Amino acid sequence: MSGGRPHVLPAPTADPATVQARELIAGLALRPWGQVAASVYETGRLVADAPWLVGHEQRVAFLLRTQRPDGGWGPPEGYALVPTLSATDALLTALAKPGRRGAADGLAEPARRGPDLVTPVARALRVLAGTLLAVDAATLPDTPALDIIVPALVASINERLAGLERSVVERLPAAPLPLPRGLGPDRLRAVRAAVAAGVELPPKLAHFLEVLGAPPTDPRPTRTAVGASPAATAAWLASAGPDAGPTAHAFLRELIRDGGGPVPCPTPITVFERAWVLSGLHRAGIPVTAPPVVLDSLTGATAGSGIATGDGLPTDADTTSVTLDALARLGRPAEPASLWAYETADGFCTWPGEDGFSVTTNAHVLDAFGQHLARRPDADPRYRRAVERLSVVLAGHQRADGGWQDRWHASPYYATACCVQALVEFGRGPAAAEAVDRAVRWVLATQRPDGSWGRWAGTAEETAYAVQVLLAAPTGAPGLDDAVARGHAFLHAPGGGEHPPLWYGKELYCPTAIVRAAVVAACRLAVAHLGGDRSMADCGYRATKTAT
Repeated sequence: MSGGRPHVLPAPTADPATVQARELIAGLALRPWGQVAASVYETGRLVADAPWLVGHEQRVAFLLRTQRPDGGWGPPEGYALVPTLSATDALLTALAKPGRRGAADGLAEPARRGPDLVTPVARALRVLAGTLLAVDAATLPDTPALDIIVPALVASINERLAGLERSVVERLPAAPLPLPRGLGPDRLRAVRAAVAAGVELPPKLAHFLEVLGAPPTDPRPTRTAVGASPAATAAWLASAGPDAGPTAHAFLRELIRDGGGPVPCPTPITVFERAWVLSGLHRAGIPVTAPPVVLDSLTGATAGSGIATGDGLPTDADTTSVTLDALARLGRPAEPASLWAYETADGFCTWPGEDGFSVTTNAHVLDAFGQHLARRPDADPRYRRAVERLSVVLAGHQRADGGWQDRWHASPYYATACCVQALVEFGRGPAAAEAVDRAVRWVLATQRPDGSWGRWAGTAEETAYAVQVLLAAPTGAPGLDDAVARGHAFLHAPGGGEHPPLWYGKELYCPTAIVRAAVVAACRLAVAHLGGDRSMADCGYRATKTAT
């Protein structure tokens, strides 16, 4: 455009948080399977078990690219064990079979000379034998099915090592790999025997089918995904044949296309993503209008035993609770009677037979029941008793330092935010108020010099949860305003903010839309609290980058 006055765009009619929220919500409908960062574990399983799927070479390249300098993969501490085992086993498979085997569906790619795999495998074996496996099993993270996955992958690695040519073995550390002290193969053998015998297993075990031994047939051959897992789906297809599940096969091809070869896990997470995003944004005071297709997908939480995270997973109390909370906040409340199926002597389980206790599940149940009582003060007295009980239960699980830790997220800041927000809005009694005060003091005491918060390093996600804790408190503590301002500055600053995987799955993973919503919500709360002309334009940047 030349001459005349420059074109001036009209001022936006909505604040940046609302604009970013609208973008997030639009994405919920456009990407119904959910948005999850690429998974080292899951990508490794496809390399090892399904080299016939398109994108094999890209998956191998992804594993090589994401290997850490020490030879491992994934987050710090014991969280690196599962992804490192999967990637090592996958590269050993590619090392033993440098060519590609064909596939009847035409998805195979021509074989070609690949990169050096011996050196990264040698580095991985050293860190496994020297560090990651040289521990007591009791010190490992409580990630789902670790006691099945680790023995399965260690056995597979040892078997592949035994089959290598002598010239390759001479370049690798001594084998075989041991199991962590106190962890044996007995449970894996029992479950595999049950699968082979056709015994009906708990639905949640379908998520780990790739290490259990896939059955040759499936009663629902048109299903989208097996166990909300690309690896489980590929294992089933490899056993039953690509023609046995055309819908599942199409699902894998689309995931591979979207990720450029690597695949995420878990997926689909349709309900989980939609519920967490909608509930979190609305709770922060951001005007939220969800498309009917999104709202309609959540209504299953109101019946039976509730709703599942996504296709292929069993119903659970956590997803059901947050879904009910989101529906209530969006003007479509429903009685949360489906949650009674999860009541236990200790509180509420995530699903029947859960090994452990989740404080975030119980905090979310408190949200759902509290919403119901706020709209129906005359509701069944059972709900009021449950709210009073949960207020005590959550306070009782608070750590001595004032934070909470949960089995579904590696960071105490997520668990603390869930508990504090529920207790502030719906908790009852002095124990709830005292727990909130202690949590605020802990958050203030653990802020990093750059204004961030984080378990291993400062992250945008954990900083967002810490800001939410501080701004949920009913009264301001000394230093709170300064801490919020510094936290907001960290979220606002460009040039960083990668999101490491922190959510519990087979390995830690990152549900990117949920994390982005948490950051947007925290920025909105901080701006409202601090006042003034504080831009939010860069908070979305912090929320869009993910680290593997």
